[in-house]
Amino acid sequence: MNGYDLLRGLHIIAVIAWMAGLLYLPRLFAYHTETAPPGSEFDAHFKVWEAKLQRIIMNPAMVLAFIFGLALIYVDGAERLGWGFLAKPWMLTKLAGVVFLVGWHGYLARARKQIAAGQRPRSAKFWRRTNELPFLAAIVMVLAVTTEFGG
Repeated sequence: MNGYDLLRGLHIIAVIAWMAGLLYLPRLFAYHTETAPPGSEFDAHFKVWEAKLQRIIMNPAMVLAFIFGLALIYVDGAERLGWGFLAKPWMLTKLAGVVFLVGWHGYLARARKQIAAGQRPRSAKFWRRTNELPFLAAIVMVLAVTTEFGG
């Protein structure tokens, strides 16, 4: 195993952990919104679960995905592909997906704070409908990178 393969593997593991949180937190919000009235004992449990998911899994996984991803970009640019790969359609597609995932992460973090404060900014139906958005973005990103769509 070389260093590049190790970086790539660590990046994939971090992304999997981050995606797990991005997919699970909206589902928790859906259940929280429809089953736990503000101030109830169940509400308190959901608040703990949601905060721990964000703080212990999602945030560190996102940071690690960025660190390993930036390391891969550096190796690819400096040693493997040349810096021109950053302008290729497949890489631009991946970077656009990263921007979306970071934005979604931030949106979920804000919603978690609102829900913890007793507000219900969105319905359970909304959380169920948007639950799969990160996975759809991941499909596009993975296919763009693995096929090097657009050269």
